[in-house]
Amino acid sequence: MRNSKFLIGGLAAAASLVLAGCDVEKTQEGNVTLPKYEVEKTQEGSVTVPKYDVTTPDVVVGTTKKEVEVPTVTTETKVLDVPTVGIVTAEEKKKQEELAQKK
Repeated sequence: MRNSKFLIGGLAAAASLVLAGCDVEKTQEGNVTLPKYEVEKTQEGSVTVPKYDVTTPDVVVGTTKKEVEVPTVTTETKVLDVPTVGIVTAEEKKKQEELAQKK
């Protein structure tokens, strides 16, 4: 039960950081020309929707051994799995990809 509270807290923290770590690049300009009408149509319409490349961060979730005092009838020290959360931002992912391409 206690581990699930840590896990839920870690996942909530990671989810809030994911939104801040995105990198969005506009790769194409958009163009919208609507048809003009009077009594007759005088112009054809065309729509070009802009394109975006979105690089999202990676979230690394794991556990680490930590010594934690756990109350029992007497106090003793136990080793528990404590959740860890790591974020790989979009910039770091791009650098890793560039290094991988150079090799």
